[in-house]
Amino acid sequence: MSKVASMCDAVAANVHDGDVVAIEGFTHLICFAAGHEIIRQRKRDLTLARLTPDLIYDQMIAAGVARKLVFSWLGNPGVGGLHAIRRRIEPGAGAGVGGAAVLELEEYSHFGMVGRYTAGASNLPFYPLRSYFETDLPKANPLIRPIKSPYGDETVYAVPPLKPDVTIVHAQRADAAGNTQMWGLLGCQKEAAFAADRVIVVVEELVDESVVRADPNRTVIPGLIVDAVVVEPWGAHPSYVQGAYDRDNHFYRDWDAISRDEATTQEWLDEFVYGVSDRAEYMAKIGDERMAALQPLGSALSGSVDYGVYK
Repeated sequence: MSKVASMCDAVAANVHDGDVVAIEGFTHLICFAAGHEIIRQRKRDLTLARLTPDLIYDQMIAAGVARKLVFSWLGNPGVGGLHAIRRRIEPGAGAGVGGAAVLELEEYSHFGMVGRYTAGASNLPFYPLRSYFETDLPKANPLIRPIKSPYGDETVYAVPPLKPDVTIVHAQRADAAGNTQMWGLLGCQKEAAFAADRVIVVVEELVDESVVRADPNRTVIPGLIVDAVVVEPWGAHPSYVQGAYDRDNHFYRDWDAISRDEATTQEWLDEFVYGVSDRAEYMAKIGDERMAALQPLGSALSGSVDYGVYK
């Protein structure tokens, strides 16, 4: 059965007010298109979970969709801070001003967040790890708790499972049933997807099932856990998709200046998110010249393998 849907329909059916939403992808394959559609549909009171809440969560929080952020690192990679988020959390920076509530924070290490997704995906009550010794994170977050080993006197730390209501991932390709293939730099998309109640995959290209079957090792997310497949070329811009387009570093630098001022941030959202109906209109505003500069100059094939044919 085909699970292909428009971005509008996929978000409307699977993202609800009050949900825990994870948009994962580690610098690579970050689904900005889904975040923008969530903004356009004016979802509210979301808990946003992500290892690295960079520009997309800054934009979503600026738009007022979230009440809480669960994360392990926060910033504009290679540039600086996330100013829209800072206005919601820092005393004197506008937190709580204009009717917006102070943003609730729940912080972990990167490994702590991966452990939480892994526990959620495995239906475990917690995930043990060592990496919180000699840090202040257990003091800042009481959900990071010391536990005694059942096999000796050793003490480790435990983090609770994270089970998003919906996880959204971007990938290079999928078939209509949702079997999703990706390559290049990966984060914890698989763990976040298996931990979630609902999964939206957004892809650059829809392919026939035969393409997936011919290269099964690239299938990171199986269709059996996918609820909707959205075909959205350039859906990860300004992040990148290996083999399709490069990271738009100019955008990351530009966002620093845009996001420092609340009025300028809202003007950007009005023009590039609320002011367009879909991703195609957004990319038209970005412009053909900018898009051409981000596309590969040629191919870099990874080779092939022979799976063999047996009787």
